[in-house]
Amino acid sequence: MNVKFINPFLEGTTSVLNTMAFVSPRAGKPYLKKDSMAVGDISGIIGLTGAARGSLALSFSKGCILKIVSSMLGEEITEINGDIKDAVGELTNMVSGVARKKLEADGLNVTAAIPTVVAGSNHSIVHVLGGPSIIIPFELDEGPFVVDICLTDGT
Repeated sequence: MNVKFINPFLEGTTSVLNTMAFVSPRAGKPYLKKDSMAVGDISGIIGLTGAARGSLALSFSKGCILKIVSSMLGEEITEINGDIKDAVGELTNMVSGVARKKLEADGLNVTAAIPTVVAGSNHSIVHVLGGPSIIIPFELDEGPFVVDICLTDGT
C-alpha cells in the first residue's frame, strides 16, 4: 500500500474526533495486519473507489466508543446500543470524508460507499481487496481503537 494513502486517514481521524467528540487520540506506530479479526468490539467499514480503491474500517474498544459517543451527545452512555452503532457509522463516514478531501487536494479523486457497522467481540473485518491491511492504533484513556486501511492504487 502506498504511504501517501496513510496520512490522510491518520489526520482525518484526529481531526474528526477533536471536532466532534472533543477528545485527542494518541496515535501509535502503524503495523501490518494479516488476518481478518477485528481489533475492537464495534467497527464501521466503508468501501472506497476511484484513484484509490479498497476499504477503511474504524474499530473501537467498548470503553473507547462509549467515551467518544457520550462526549458527542453530551450524556453518559453505558452500553453499546443503537445510538452507538449510528455514531460509529457516522464517524467512519466523516473520517473517510476528511481523508478523501485531503487525497483530492493531492489530485486523487476517491468516492465512498455507505458505511456498515458490525458489533460484538471477535467479529471479522474482510476488506474488499482481501489482502493484508495497515493498522494505525490510537489510544484514549478509556481504551484503544484502530484505523484499519486496505487500499491500492485505483488504476
